Amino acid sequence: MDQGNTAFILIAAALVLLMTPGLAFFYGGLVKAKSVISMMMMSFGAMGLMGVLWVLYGYSIAFPTTAEGTTQFPWAIDPTNFSLAGVLETPEGAAYPPLAFVAFQATFAIITVALVSGAIADRAKFGAWMIFAGIWATVVYFPVASWVFNFGLADDASFAYGGWITHGMQDVFGVGAIDFAGGTAVHINAGAAALALALVLGKRVGFQKGAHVPHNPPFVLLGAGLLWFGWFGFNAGSELAADGTAALAFVNTIAAPAAALLAWLIVEKIKDGKPTSVGAASGAVAGLVAITPACAALTPFWAIVLGLLAGAVCALAIELKFKLGFDDSLDVVGIHLVGGLLGTLYLGIFANTSGLIYSGSFNQLIVQAIAAIAVLVYSFVLAFVIGFAIEKTIGFRVKNEDEIAGIDTVVHGEEGYVLSDARA
Repeated sequence: MDQGNTAFILIAAALVLLMTPGLAFFYGGLVKAKSVISMMMMSFGAMGLMGVLWVLYGYSIAFPTTAEGTTQFPWAIDPTNFSLAGVLETPEGAAYPPLAFVAFQATFAIITVALVSGAIADRAKFGAWMIFAGIWATVVYFPVASWVFNFGLADDASFAYGGWITHGMQDVFGVGAIDFAGGTAVHINAGAAALALALVLGKRVGFQKGAHVPHNPPFVLLGAGLLWFGWFGFNAGSELAADGTAALAFVNTIAAPAAALLAWLIVEKIKDGKPTSVGAASGAVAGLVAITPACAALTPFWAIVLGLLAGAVCALAIELKFKLGFDDSLDVVGIHLVGGLLGTLYLGIFANTSGLIYSGSFNQLIVQAIAAIAVLVYSFVLAFVIGFAIEKTIGFRVKNEDEIAGIDTVVHGEEGYVLSDARA
């Protein structure tokens, strides 16, 4: 067992786990002051629920143990891994303990579910959100994680093989889709679910451009900083080894979001006359989203180009909700769905060796598009069905009067900012 790589994976897992509290700050600063507790609690609720479900059965769905070379399409459940019973021991000759990989992938499940919550800020019931999160993770995230990340980890049969998106399409097209750290499984997946929930819950009271402004931009900047810090574990850690590929992913995780931050600010300056702190934070996140699938398959130059495109495109894409009439509260669609699609498809042209400009073949672009569309449609349809069923039974949205008053006290009995004590 390689202790250096084991330590690398565990540290990366800790970094990715930090991303969810970072997301809570990022989202919390963007909502109304009277909704900040509700918004942050949806991220922390995802941490609690996904941590338990992943151990109980999530891993057994996402990474079923199979014979080498077999492909899991579209679903498989490994009963030997319920409650992680099958991965408690480290096989002889393994590069790292299976539990290290379990821990790393658990943090991906947590952050993916938490991302969805931004689309329903200011108006969702916490209990309904937790029910949705549990069902959606079970029927959408866990199997999609298997499609993407179940790519073959070792020659030992105790590890999983398969993953039709990143491995299985090689038999047809000669190349599999490239998604190094989760452009499809995390960002397109969460963005599509976010769009579905935004449609189910409908618009906030008084929804129009400029009606809802971030109550705490310093929170937004703090959250973006924590997300960027944790993203090094997200991207470089996906190599599962401290090597040159991890170093490339690390550098690209600096370059792309830096370029995206600048591009977003330029678009803001041209469009609105002023670059904003929230725009800087959003641009960095857009670049991080776009580079996620591509971080190990691009040279740093092409990573900068991708970042510039992501910052500019996502800065414009967030306006779609006003033109198309859906209320994606915190721009999960405009940043994560659009950024995830951009980063995934960009690889079809610029990926090292297999992209169009290197190989002269469209095959990489074709498999990237198949992967993106498959995850988008699967996630959107099931998220819409789950959300609609919850809304029509127990109700997903709070009453309008509670939304106007602020849902923190109604749902959680707390206030984000207590400036004076009434008991004094």
